[in-house]
Amino acid sequence: MRNIIKKPEVLAPAGNLEKLEIAVRYGADAVYIGGQAYGLRSRAGNFTYGEMKEGVRFAHARGAKVYVAANMVGHEGDDEGAGDFFRTLKEIGIDAVIISDPGFITICMEEAPGLAVHLSTQASATNYKALQFWEQEGVERVVLAREVSLEEIREIRKNTGMEIEAFVQGAMCISYSGRCVLSNHMANRDANRGGCAQSCRWKYDLFENDGAGILTAGGEPFSMSAVDLTMIHHVPELIEAGVGSFKIEGRMKSIHYVSTVANVYRAIIDAYCEDPGHFVFDPAWEEEIWKVAQRELATGFYFGEPDARQQLFGRPRKIPKYTFAARVLDYDPATKIATLEQRNHFAAGEEVEFYGPGFSRFTQTIRKLWDEDGKCIERAPNALMTVKTITDHPVKPYDLMRIRKMPVSTARFSNFPVQAPSE
Repeated sequence: MRNIIKKPEVLAPAGNLEKLEIAVRYGADAVYIGGQAYGLRSRAGNFTYGEMKEGVRFAHARGAKVYVAANMVGHEGDDEGAGDFFRTLKEIGIDAVIISDPGFITICMEEAPGLAVHLSTQASATNYKALQFWEQEGVERVVLAREVSLEEIREIRKNTGMEIEAFVQGAMCISYSGRCVLSNHMANRDANRGGCAQSCRWKYDLFENDGAGILTAGGEPFSMSAVDLTMIHHVPELIEAGVGSFKIEGRMKSIHYVSTVANVYRAIIDAYCEDPGHFVFDPAWEEEIWKVAQRELATGFYFGEPDARQQLFGRPRKIPKYTFAARVLDYDPATKIATLEQRNHFAAGEEVEFYGPGFSRFTQTIRKLWDEDGKCIERAPNALMTVKTITDHPVKPYDLMRIRKMPVSTARFSNFPVQAPSE
């Protein structure tokens, strides 16, 4: 039996401190966060220096790493204060900073020597010569452009010993490695400096050249966006190709999304690395992904150029979802009563699923609810209200509860190139 000694890293997004803690608890080896400046997600819950310190303490105590994204495209004057920023990150104990702009890379290396630099996907590294160049410049890891195929990754791995990170799950930008100016034109917000308005996902009307008619797909407004990326079926190929860090997109996603996706990739990687020769894909992993999927799923550029099936427009489908309902705060084994923090409306009589790290999960019906004062209530309508309920099985703090909205089916993968195309 062949064991894989060095497992690839599960790298999860963390838009705030709660998401960081959840990601680590649910299997992430590392998280990437944003600071108050120099990143590309101005609308995410970016971290203050104090929150970074707390996050680093939490992660390092559990053997996880913390990276900071500072991957904006800098114009004149945008680098003001960058030296202080990178020096502070080093003092805090940040493990690496993700940068795309050569100017910011230079500032970081000069002002905070020893702070590892990872090249952002925004730099569009697509070949081994590019990796060799950046390695000579002192960059330790490259986040490959999303447009790189699996075959190209194999070739890159043959010609460089540099660390390779690749996106495996989440939204795909319709532009080249995220370098889009559509938001600049449509909303006067610079996507490359943290202000993306996601104009590609807006709804548009299409007109004939003469302006006489509107082109639609069954009445659906046009959007430019793609389906989402997933590589859950191809973890073995990615590992064997040499990908050392599996990156999950979504710093603005919920703890429901982060926990579920990190949990799935942790389980798949562990199962494959334990015994590659007898690895069998568990359909339960796919079912979990569909519980948080926001769009249809496909494999992006990994197996060649995407075709029309990876365009979201014209393919309206019902996507099964579970709604995130509550987080477990406490549990009394004597009474079997769990204390919950509400995150979405739920009521007595609804079927819910409790789940936690390591694929512990069970389904039950909420029979009774009590508020903080012990009063029996029918529903939990208020955000963050504390309620109690009896659970069929023990739960733990940081376990989560979700409500089943419709049956989960994995059949929708059949019309999308999630599996590698046949030779």
